[in-house]
Amino acid sequence: MADKAKIGAPNIFPCLRYDDAPEAIEWLNKAFGFEKQFVVPGENNTVAHAQLRLGPGMMMTGSGGKPDPTNPWATERFGIYVVVPDIEAHYARANAAGAKIERVLADTEYGSREYSARDCDGNLWSFGTYDPYAEA
Repeated sequence: MADKAKIGAPNIFPCLRYDDAPEAIEWLNKAFGFEKQFVVPGENNTVAHAQLRLGPGMMMTGSGGKPDPTNPWATERFGIYVVVPDIEAHYARANAAGAKIERVLADTEYGSREYSARDCDGNLWSFGTYDPYAEA
């Protein structure tokens, strides 16, 4: 990454969705030792977004949701989020390579600029400027 202070910091984060995210977060802590960095509650005892840490690693999680054609993360069970330093160039590269864009490059309500695409086997990836370690 361009910022020398972040050299060596992870920039790839697994993302998992759970049917009962509050219960899963507690279980992940009890069974595997993941600690809550923060949790954003959703409606009806759901989790809109959570970040869990284990040592220097981090994962993102939340509750599965209703299908939303504008957001593949609403129902996807697993994916990867990658922080990239030049999101505009990354998006152009993915488009030029023929990646199936699921969510076009756009600014988010949480201050990121990002997009989502599927790889050659249909796995969901999101790339953007949101850095979970900035919240640490």
